[in-house]
Amino acid sequence: MQPKHPSDSVCIMTDIVLPGETNPLNNLFGGELLARMDRCASIAARRHSGRIVVTASVNHVAFNHSIPLGSVVTMEAKVSRTFTSSMETFIDVWIEDRVSGNKTKANEAIYTFVAVDEYGRPVPVPALIPETDLEKQRYEAALRRKQLSLVLAGKMKPHEATELKALFTE
Repeated sequence: MQPKHPSDSVCIMTDIVLPGETNPLNNLFGGELLARMDRCASIAARRHSGRIVVTASVNHVAFNHSIPLGSVVTMEAKVSRTFTSSMETFIDVWIEDRVSGNKTKANEAIYTFVAVDEYGRPVPVPALIPETDLEKQRYEAALRRKQLSLVLAGKMKPHEATELKALFTE
């Protein structure tokens, strides 16, 4: 299986916030944003793996800025690291100023997907080759996030989480 670059599997989705998608403060519902991010991230993961993907976890979501009614919202999802059959996907959410057209980062999230065959069984995915400084930073951090998740789930003993331990012993 040939390794891939993050740019080979990027997904960029742009949409507008409509009245039926907002809360009483006229901001996009958080759940609506989560669904949009899930769709965008799953497309990036599917492009990377070439397989059906299922959402395994939502590892992190930061609702840093509300997204008002009428906003143009752009999501960019890229696979940040691959493991045996899973892929961590990082999503950046931008809102566009209606007057100036300037884009501001509003939110971000990290989702994990598993590539599966037609019977729903996990299948191997191609390795990832990070290129930019940001891609390399996210790639390195993904292993620490995975180890933390495994420790918290009781699937890894804390002393086995070498990447996490290195954060505290340097």
